[in-house]
Amino acid sequence: MVLATLVWLACGQVYRPVVIPINITPPNTSNFHAVYGISKNSAFYPGTAVQIDVSGDSEIAQANAGLNPTHMAILPNFSRLFVASGAGNLCPAATDVVTSYAPAADSTSATGFGTILTYSYPNAGTSETVNIASISESANLVTAILSAPLPNAVAGQSITISNVPIPSGVTSGGYNGCFPIAAITGTTLQYVDSTTGLPALPSGGGTANLPIFCPYLPDYVTTASNASVYVANFGVENSINCTDIASTDSVALLNPAQASIPNIQYYPGTHPVAMVETPDLVNLYVLNQGTNTISDLSPVDLTPLTNPIALPTGSTNPVWAVSRLDARRVFVLTEGDGVLHTIDTGSNTIISNLPVGGPGANYVAYDSNLNRLYVTNPAASSIFVFAATGGANDTPVPLPAGTATGGQIIISAPSVCTPSTCNPVAPVSVAALPDGSRFYVASYATTPPGTCPDTNVTPSSTAIGCIIPQVTIYYAASLTVKPAPSSANSLLAPSLSLLTASMPTIPGQGFPLFAASQYAIAPAPYCSISNVPYTPSAPRFRMSAAASPDSTHVYASICDAGVVADVQTVSISIASEGSNSPDILKTDLAVPYTVGPPLANGEPALQNPSFLLTGQ
Repeated sequence: MVLATLVWLACGQVYRPVVIPINITPPNTSNFHAVYGISKNSAFYPGTAVQIDVSGDSEIAQANAGLNPTHMAILPNFSRLFVASGAGNLCPAATDVVTSYAPAADSTSATGFGTILTYSYPNAGTSETVNIASISESANLVTAILSAPLPNAVAGQSITISNVPIPSGVTSGGYNGCFPIAAITGTTLQYVDSTTGLPALPSGGGTANLPIFCPYLPDYVTTASNASVYVANFGVENSINCTDIASTDSVALLNPAQASIPNIQYYPGTHPVAMVETPDLVNLYVLNQGTNTISDLSPVDLTPLTNPIALPTGSTNPVWAVSRLDARRVFVLTEGDGVLHTIDTGSNTIISNLPVGGPGANYVAYDSNLNRLYVTNPAASSIFVFAATGGANDTPVPLPAGTATGGQIIISAPSVCTPSTCNPVAPVSVAALPDGSRFYVASYATTPPGTCPDTNVTPSSTAIGCIIPQVTIYYAASLTVKPAPSSANSLLAPSLSLLTASMPTIPGQGFPLFAASQYAIAPAPYCSISNVPYTPSAPRFRMSAAASPDSTHVYASICDAGVVADVQTVSISIASEGSNSPDILKTDLAVPYTVGPPLANGEPALQNPSFLLTGQ
C-alpha cells in the first residue's frame, strides 16, 4: 500500500493517460507481410519476379527474372528469394539462370528489391550476334543475308532472329523466332519458318544471334535451411554446345551468400522436375521424370544416400513432393496415374499408395498447422483431402474418414456453365489459411472453341473459347463450401469470381483492365500449353494460390489474365472482426507489361503470372 501511494503521489500533474474513442473504422491492423510471384514475358524477353505487400494490397517490387521463370523458393529466414529460369521453350540453346533477390522492405509503397545476384551455369561461351542486311522468304524457307559471318554456326544449331520489322497485317512474329539452322555458308543463312507469305525486306533490319551456351533448363528450386539452396535442372542430352558434358540432367547446390554454384552433380537421363528437402536437413528427395524414380541425395554434397527409389509398376511422371513436419514421411505425387505415394524416410521405402482420381493429378499442398494434405486433380475436377497421420504404419488417411469418396471433393463449375457450354472445371492449386479455418481451391473452366458465356469476351477465332477463373472457399473443420458473398458475381456462386473487383486501370492508361461485369478472359497461348508430362516449355500452373502468413488475404495468379487476384479473407471493420464474412475480391493486381508486341487493340500486353509463394 505504501508503494502504491508513493507511485500515485509521484504522478502529480505531469502525465495522466486517457482513452479517447475514435468513431471511424480504423485501417486494417494486419502486420506487413509479403507474397511473391513470377511471370513469363513474351518470347525472347525476360520474365519478372514481383513482391506483393499484403497490408497495402499493392506490388512494392519488380525485377527481371531471366527467360521463362518456372519456380521459386525463399530462405527460411526470408532474407533472399530465388527464381529458376529455364528457357527450354524459347530456344534450346538460350541462357539459363537462377536469380536471387533481397526482399523489399516492409512498405505500402514501391521500394524495390534489394541486392540482386545472378547464378550462371558452367560450360558457357559467348554469344555471336550480327545484323541482318536483307531477308526474304520462298514458301517456308527463309534466306537472310548477314552483315558478317557467324564463325561457329553450323547446320542444326539454333539461331535466334529478333527485331526484324513485322509487316503490317502479320499477327505472328513474322521472321522473328528461334529456329534450327537449315544451311549456312559465309553470310548466307537459311532456316524454315512456319509463317508464310512474308514480304522481302531488301534493307534488312534486326539481328541474328547464335547463343553459345550449354542448356541446363532449371525448373525447380528448394531449400529448408539458410545455408544452401538446391536447383533441379531438367537437362538436355548431347547438346552441340555442351563441349564436355554429355547430359545436363542434374542437381545444383547454390551458395545463398554469394553468386556461385559450388557443386553440380549430373544424373543422365533422369530429367528431375521437383524436389523436397526434409525439415531435419538430412535428405534431399529428387523426382526424376525421365526414369520414374525418386533419388535421395545428401544435402551436403549431393551424392546419393541410397539407390533410387523405384515407383510401383504403372506409376509414372512424378510431379510434386512435400515433407511432413517431423521429416519421417515424404509424400510424392505421380501425374501419370494419379497416386499419392508415402515414403518412409528411415528405410527409403514406399509404404502406401493412395489413388487421387486417376491420371492428371498435379499438386500437393501440405498444411503443417492441421497436419493435412490437399491434392488437386484437374482431370477429375476434384481435390482430395488427407490427414497426414492416422493410417496404418503412420500413413495418410482420407478425410472425412470412412466416407465412400475417400476424401474426394468434386469442385463445382461456375453457375454460368452447363455441360454443353463449359468443359469440366479444373482445380489446380490450394492455399490453406495458417489459422486453420479455411482453405481455398483455385480452379478454372474453359469453353468449347468459338464460344463464351461472357459477352465481354469475343474469342478471336473459332479455334479457342474462353477461360473462367474462380476460387472456391471451404471450411477446414467441416470440409463444406462457404457460399460466396452476395457482393460477389452471383453468376459464379458458390465460388468467388476473380475478375470483377474494382476494375483497376492499367497504370498510365485510361482504360480499365476488365469490364464491369466481366468474369471470363480469352486464353493466352503460353498459359494453355499442355504440361502432362511436365516440360520446361510449360507453365507450372495456369493458376496458383497462396495465403498470407497472417491469414488476412489469399492470392490467386491468373496466367491468362495477366493479373494476381487479391482476396480479402477477413473484415477490417471493428463490428465484424472475426466473422470472416467478407471473403471478397478486393482487387486484381496487374503484373508488369511485356516488352513484346501490343495487343490487337493497341493495349500493352501483360505478362503471364504462373506461380505464387508465401513470404514473411
